[in-house]
Order: sequence, then C-alpha cells, then structure tokens
Amino acid sequence: MSDTSKNVELFKEVMGNYPTGVTVVTTNTEDGVPLGLTVNSFASVSIDPLLILWSIDKRVSSFDVFTTTNKFAVNVLASDQADVCTLFASRVDDRFANTEWEQSKFGVPVLKNVAGVFECEVFNRVEAGDHMILIGKVVEIDSGKKEPLLYHKRTFGPIPSEFYSVK
Repeated sequence: MSDTSKNVELFKEVMGNYPTGVTVVTTNTEDGVPLGLTVNSFASVSIDPLLILWSIDKRVSSFDVFTTTNKFAVNVLASDQADVCTLFASRVDDRFANTEWEQSKFGVPVLKNVAGVFECEVFNRVEAGDHMILIGKVVEIDSGKKEPLLYHKRTFGPIPSEFYSVK
C-alpha cells in the first residue's frame, strides 16, 4: 500500500471516529423542483454576520444545482430521523414524496419534525480539492427543540443519555 493510500485510509478511519451531526441540505432547481441531499460536513462559521458552511462533493449529481443556487436550507435532523437521513443519501428520484416537508416563506423546501433549520442565502463559494464549500448567510432560523441525529463510525443514532449527566 502506498503512503498516499495509507494516508487516505487513516484519514477515513480518524474522521469516521469523529461524531458529527447529520443534516439534509435542500434547495430548488431552476424549474422549482425540490432537491436535497444528506450532509454531515456542516459547521458554524461566524456570529456577525450569522454564517454557516457545508461542503459538496464535485461528483454528486446535484452539484451544479447546489453550486449555482442563491439560497438553500440546512435541516438538522432529529434523533428519530435516521430514515430521512438514509432517504436523502439514496438514489431515489423523488425523495420529497417520501417525507414531510413544506416550501418556506423564503422559498426553499424545509423538512418537518427536524431538530432545527437554517435558511440561508449564499454568501460565498470556495473551491476545496474534490469538494466545493458553500458558505451561507443565515436569514431564517427555526428550532424544533429536539435532540439531533449523530453519525459515528458509519452508524446513526441519538446522543447517549449518559452524555447529559452532570457529575
């Protein structure tokens, strides 16, 4: 195994051991058709102004739509939405027909029963290797006041209850 291959495998191993939240990023095509995909590369960037970021693989079929849109929503999945995570990571043509959602006043599809939603206008796009980083300026926020879905070592689940105990 080459050093490069070994580093790629170690990178995947260490990153897979880093727990993250799970989101579904949504937007509309030019024709107004809702589009969404599962994303765990999501982070806050700034408080002033309110900025978030996520990244998309350049090989994803929806890459052109997401990198040319002017607005999107980041739906933070709730702990009981592993099925929604799987749905939006699948190759199902009409993912929105299989989940509850609505078009927001801001004009983007938002999923129902999520832990939270950040509706954003695109602030910046940054080339980053085989991905594009999309930075969004948050224009609307909704909290579902639910526990988030976590991704760790290729599995999904809620935050373990012992995590919350304070000693």
